[in-house]
Amino acid sequence: MSRVKRGTTGHRRHKKVLALTKGHRASRHTLYRRAHESMLHALSYAYAHRRDLKGDMRRLWIARINAASRAQGLTYGQLMDGLKKSSIEINRKQLADMAIREPGSFSELVRLAQASKS
Repeated sequence: MSRVKRGTTGHRRHKKVLALTKGHRASRHTLYRRAHESMLHALSYAYAHRRDLKGDMRRLWIARINAASRAQGLTYGQLMDGLKKSSIEINRKQLADMAIREPGSFSELVRLAQASKS
């Protein structure tokens, strides 16, 4: 059986890992073993935090809506309940954007929510 030299395969794999850990500190971007551990952790954190970001954004939108609706004399829960009862379907992202950029139309929605609440 002929001899197979595997130098280039391993070298390529190591270079790929070291390239992925380029911004890491100390031996985590220079030594292959440490870099491989660092890369695995970094990739798993990135995967998890891409999902966490969606919840973070939703919490931010709710906080903005709550602040804007309390300024109009209504809590967040009352506003959402009133909008649902008046069959206005608008998502939290759009509602938060409206509260910041278009306060006039947001106050109109608050007025409609208050009317359906009573």
